[in-house]
This record gives sequence, structure tokens and C-alpha cells, in this order.
Amino acid sequence: MILHLVQGTPQESVHALRSMLEAEGLRTFLSPESSRPIVAIVDKVPAALAAALAERPEVSEIHQPAGDWRLVDRSYRELPSVVRIGGVKLGGGQVSIIAGPCSVEGADFMFEAARAVRSAGAHLLRGGAFKPRSTPYAFQGFGVEGLRQLKDAGEREGLPVVTEIMDAADLPAFLDHDVDCLQVGARNMQNFTLLKAIAGAGRPVLLKRGLSATVKEWLYAAEYLAAGGCHQVVLCERGIRTFESATRNTLDLTILPLLREWTHLPVVVDPAHAAGIARLIPPLSRAAVAAGADGIAVEVHPRPELARSDGPQALLPGELAGLVAEARVIAAVTGRGLHALPASPR
Repeated sequence: MILHLVQGTPQESVHALRSMLEAEGLRTFLSPESSRPIVAIVDKVPAALAAALAERPEVSEIHQPAGDWRLVDRSYRELPSVVRIGGVKLGGGQVSIIAGPCSVEGADFMFEAARAVRSAGAHLLRGGAFKPRSTPYAFQGFGVEGLRQLKDAGEREGLPVVTEIMDAADLPAFLDHDVDCLQVGARNMQNFTLLKAIAGAGRPVLLKRGLSATVKEWLYAAEYLAAGGCHQVVLCERGIRTFESATRNTLDLTILPLLREWTHLPVVVDPAHAAGIARLIPPLSRAAVAAGADGIAVEVHPRPELARSDGPQALLPGELAGLVAEARVIAAVTGRGLHALPASPR
């Protein structure tokens, strides 16, 4: 249950209400919302108490979430939340582009890739230092050295960086290298030990949908992060596993309008991992922006045929520039805009 209190309710009254609820054995959270106090009650509220709450003068509205999440529910905020990654915002009526190679492949390569990402007009630099691969014989990434190379390239071009964390034990290295956004990959969406560990790290988290996860399971994973103290969560739809084999996965754009009803979190779409075919990525990106995505995450590589992972789904730099230009047009048609580029350090 989520309680919207009357605007201007004194903090003393909010505290008294929460104290009363917690005396009844109910856990509560107070929204960071600034326009009005909003209180989420985590546990099931007895019918008699629910009726009493409805009669309290400071309670304006009572909302019941669609599932057993609270802090990521749409009614926990007055407006959809905006996540800030470095100088880039996700949400708030602007569209941002995340781009970069699947894997960090060397310092010089990352400088080249970062230049291409910035020149194309994308906003955040992605790249895998720790790589979860289906076969143990595939390239697993450069690890901590890859974090350094990614961050150095991002700083040179003035781009915040996003990269995947697979193990809670690696968190200190990600923080030491000042990674701007921690990505939880599809295979780790329900790694609850990892979610709990990174929730209190003070960094935004990009949470990818699991390979076969329902929307509810995905939001429960986001709730783990929010309950642990992370209020900067971005959801990322990257395709789900279905019977269809024509593409790598099946991109589920139907969930975009549904998520607008169920959660306040911004949503990014990754058409690359959904399609697995580079030529399909631009039209899928256009569709995602038209359907309301707050951002697009794609892979770009100057020489896809030499990529150490996911070369067939990597765009060329010129193709990325075209995608960014098209996203700007589609965003404008839908009453939004493309986020301004972070300031260049040069």
C-alpha cells in the first residue's frame, strides 16, 4: 500500500504516522519526492487498519500496486523519476543514446571507439570489462584492466561510462575506477546477492531484463535495488527468449506503455541483443523511441569483423550517427528531444 499525504503535511505528522504503522509491525519507506510526502507500506495492511488510514485527515489518496513491489511502483512518485549518470539524464522527456563496443579490447581501441561514439552524438560510453559468455572458451574480458581502459577513454571524450558487474566481490574495483553506472546483465537479473551488494554503492544501476523473465520478476529485481537504497535505477529491455529463432531474441516493445503504468523508473531499449543482426537495429531503435523509450543502448565497433564478441550486431560509426539523427527526429515527433551532449573536455 502506498499513501499519498496532503501537500504541506508537516514532517512531525509524517513521522507520527510512520511511527504508528511501525508500531503495528509494518515496515515503511518515505519517498524522496519533493512535492508531497508519499509513504510506502511494505507489509500487508490489515483491513481494519486500511480503513482507519483512509479516514486520517493527512492521507489524500491510497494506492495499491499491481504487484508486490512498492518503491518502484508508479504511485511512489508524483512524476516519473529521472536518473542522472554523470552529466546525462535518463527520463524527464529526453532521449539518450548509450553506445560502445561489446568488449573493451585495448586502450588504443577504446580511445578510437569513444571518439566514434562522441562524434556520432551519443551520450554514454559502454563497454564490457567482465564478460559473461555462454562458452568458457570465449573471450571473458580484461577485468580490472578493462575498467581502467574504459574509464580513461570516457574521460578523454567527456562521456560517462556504463559497464557490467558480475560479482559482488568486484564492486570495490568498479568504485575505485569511478564507473559512472553499474550494469546488471540479463544473466544476473535475479542474482539477489549481487543486487543487495550494489544497491548501497551510491551509483546508478542499469538493470537488464532476464532472458526469460516476466515483467513482474524484472520489477521485483528492481525493488531489491530500491529497498537496498538505490534510487537511481534504469530498466533495460534487451529481448527475451521465445520459440522464434530468426533473431537472437525477441524484442518486447509491448512492455513500454505497460511499464509507464506500473513503474516510475526510466526504460532503455537494447535492440542489439534482441536482434543480433546489425541491419535490424536502426528500425528497431526508431520503433523503441516512438513507443516511449527513454534511451537506446547499441553496440558500435570500427571493424565489426574483428570484434572479440558480438561483431554481427555492432554498428559502424557512420551507422551510429544515422541512428542518433533518426532518434532525434522520432523524439521530436513524440514531443520530446534528444539529450544535450556532455561538455567536451577538449
